[in-house]
Amino acid sequence: MTATLAAAEVALGGSLSFALGAALQQYEAASGTSSASLLGRLAILMRRPRWLLGGVAILAGGLLHFLALGLGPLTVVQPMTVASLLFAVPIAAMLHHRRPARSELAAAAAVTAGLIALVLLVPPTTAAPHLTSGDALRFLPITALLALLCHLAGKRVSPRARAALLAIASGLMYASAATLNRVIAEGALHDVSRLLNWFTLVMPFVAASALVLLQSAYSTGHFGVAYATVQVADPVTAVTVGVLLLHERLPVDPGGLAGALAAAALVVAGTAALGRRSPDTGHAEASPAAPAVTTAA
Repeated sequence: MTATLAAAEVALGGSLSFALGAALQQYEAASGTSSASLLGRLAILMRRPRWLLGGVAILAGGLLHFLALGLGPLTVVQPMTVASLLFAVPIAAMLHHRRPARSELAAAAAVTAGLIALVLLVPPTTAAPHLTSGDALRFLPITALLALLCHLAGKRVSPRARAALLAIASGLMYASAATLNRVIAEGALHDVSRLLNWFTLVMPFVAASALVLLQSAYSTGHFGVAYATVQVADPVTAVTVGVLLLHERLPVDPGGLAGALAAAALVVAGTAALGRRSPDTGHAEASPAAPAVTTAA
């Protein structure tokens, strides 16, 4: 269990770094970066120092996350990314000169309790993760297609709903990147030459697509909705893939399974509450259904 706890601790450090980067990037993304294309919006943001600083923080979080995936299973490491929301909400509040509400703090406490319970309840996985090329070539196109459908659907709904759909798409792609990372990182810790495979080449493109989708979700101005949604979609997808494809373990006895489900429900409920309670910031984009109306946060 020591390796699992170490993975959780490293993932928690990565979550703090992710949170700082996310809050900085959302602050810039919500400040008039609307563009006809996702890449055009990203090009504008890349010229802003605060957004780039956020990128450095996210990169540091990514390196810690990569290390955590080499130490422990997806079923533990990916749910720990939800902790970044606990850090991101107060950081975002500070950037926008407000104090977190009591309801936000209560929701944060629920997420914290749920995460601690999950780490303690999920049994350690001793087998090395193995993902065949055939399995990868099946699950990657499926998640990419689902992400594309969310992106297309987001063009026809209100800014708030668009933020949620784009965040779901981003979560799907982040979970796909994490799955590849789990296999790559664990292998590299034992043999660096195992980095030389097509998973290593594809993973950056999958992660980049997740980043672009998340920046688009941020640009709607609905930070709470976008960040909370991606923090649920990512671990739910990753845990599913980890169990089905990497054969990672979940509690099987009735008591342990019930406890894990209750802990997961507590995390999801707390995360949703954080997203709902956190005020929107920036200027939301106009809804395609009503182009003359601009939602101000």
